[in-house]
Amino acid sequence: MLRTQWITLFAMTLALCALPAFAADATPLAVGSVAPNFTLPSQDNSPVTLSHFKGKWVVLYFYPKDKTTGCTIEAHNFQRDQAKYNAANAAVLGVSLDTPDSHKSFCTQENLTFKLLADPAHGVVDAYGVPVNDHMGMKYASRWTYLIAPDGRIAKAWTHVDVNTHSEEVLAAIAAAK
Repeated sequence: MLRTQWITLFAMTLALCALPAFAADATPLAVGSVAPNFTLPSQDNSPVTLSHFKGKWVVLYFYPKDKTTGCTIEAHNFQRDQAKYNAANAAVLGVSLDTPDSHKSFCTQENLTFKLLADPAHGVVDAYGVPVNDHMGMKYASRWTYLIAPDGRIAKAWTHVDVNTHSEEVLAAIAAAK
């Protein structure tokens, strides 16, 4: 019985990244509005504060769960393009409801070098209007991304994300905004 429960949990976890991007009543923060400041722990438990990135573009992407298929593809693509983000004066920050330990394991396993931020109480997720879904008692953030301009304002929001092409889409938005 326990083995069956673990297989079911594993299958549900894999399915999380394939679920709809957001609830019908969810509204992203308005383009041009000031991005809410925050401080969250990263995969190494060091605090990361949004305001420390003033003067840089920030790709703030929310995702459902570490080590799931879609989330791993999305993270790999952001990692693959890190040199392009650096050249564009941009930082990539991923946020999920996972813990710093989960992020550390995910980063180690997948060789991710950008910051993944832990928001298990979903304070930042809520501040950015990102829906929190509950699938059979497992809570996870929807897959949304905000592009924050160097002046700290929301430049663009994505509430429908294709994990296979999203990094290129974000880079194109940065290039178009410059």
